[in-house]
Amino acid sequence: MPTEPLTVIPAPALPSVPVAGQPGRFPVRRIFCIGRNYADHAKEMGASVDKANPMFFTKPADAIVTDGADVPYPSATSDLHHEVEMVVALGAGGSHLSVEQARALVWGYGVGLDLTRRDLQAQAKAKGAPWDVAKGFDHSAPISALVPASEVTPTASTRITLEVNGQVRQQATLGDMVLDVGEILAALSTLFELKAGDLVYTGTPAGVSALQRGDTFKATLEGIAEFGGRIS
Repeated sequence: MPTEPLTVIPAPALPSVPVAGQPGRFPVRRIFCIGRNYADHAKEMGASVDKANPMFFTKPADAIVTDGADVPYPSATSDLHHEVEMVVALGAGGSHLSVEQARALVWGYGVGLDLTRRDLQAQAKAKGAPWDVAKGFDHSAPISALVPASEVTPTASTRITLEVNGQVRQQATLGDMVLDVGEILAALSTLFELKAGDLVYTGTPAGVSALQRGDTFKATLEGIAEFGGRIS
């Protein structure tokens, strides 16, 4: 039988996401995100959409926040923004996939927040520098429980919504996405070998704005997943 490798320090815990209605959890390997996948959001950010050349970035797996835990307000920013997104969880992988092959990788769906230190992002953009510190910080990927794809099928009319302190901030339908799930995964598979355990945040609609300490939020993927939380 295989044995665990001997490590010189204690091995870090494996990040995982709860699964709705099941005791088992989904282990997280990597987190990929797509930018500018809703035209109205790209417009509000002063950016253009290039469907042929989608823009991807990553977050560390341990950036997830699950099980209703508070989300700490991050250091080094005074302009923390919310970006609500449908999240797909992959149960298989591959590279250089067709759209049809890519769709078959999806194990489940959830809803999450791509939290962004907007002031640090603006500074990086102005310098032509990478966005890592603006996107990949601790606790930057709160996420709901996942629902298996065998139980749900999002459609173009499925609505995604974010409320902050009881007021709707972001709202759109999945049909507003520039690239759909299969197209996102197929494009991503030309840059990385996708594998089981990957999470993919699929882009945010217009309406991004600041969060403050003490704010409460509720993210909803209509008829599929929702979760709430608090910025502490």
